[in-house]
Amino acid sequence: MPAFPHNGFETIIEAREWTHEFAQYYNVEHRHSGLKYITPIQRHNGDYKKILENRKEILEAARAKQPERWTRGIQSCELEEEIWLNPVKKRQDQNREVI
Repeated sequence: MPAFPHNGFETIIEAREWTHEFAQYYNVEHRHSGLKYITPIQRHNGDYKKILENRKEILEAARAKQPERWTRGIQSCELEEEIWLNPVKKRQDQNREVI
């Protein structure tokens, strides 16, 4: 991940280059926990389906081989249909949106 320059940027060009590098890293390289450790580009272009299918097969085979190590089952390899960066939260007591 490109380190954030805590002293700011010298020029607008430098800021744009850093932002481009960060966006590239964030979308293409970084595996997000909220996306089951796939990248946003894999989610966007559909590659995640095969990746998660393969992961599930591997986990199921590992569990079948040593079931005593998998007392709670395997992790979910399913993704929500919609994923939000900052979802609106609702209060449980009043079912109202919190902004």
